[in-house]
Amino acid sequence: MCLGIPMQIKSIDGFTAHCEAKGVKRDVSLFMMQEEELGVDDYIVVHVGYAIQKISEQEAQTAWELYDQMLEAGV
Repeated sequence: MCLGIPMQIKSIDGFTAHCEAKGVKRDVSLFMMQEEELGVDDYIVVHVGYAIQKISEQEAQTAWELYDQMLEAGV
């Protein structure tokens, strides 16, 4: 199973976004989303180090709630 992880953009340097989610920080490639307008505080879905989709803050929160439920259930 593959999961995309919602993360919030904290800063952008060229095609690299410095992102954070739940205290975890990662550098994420924006290369595959060159046509999308992205900025600081936007939320993106990250898969294998690449941003693959822009999402709303509410969508990110909902995804994290579901992931937390899965972890609690041992899935």
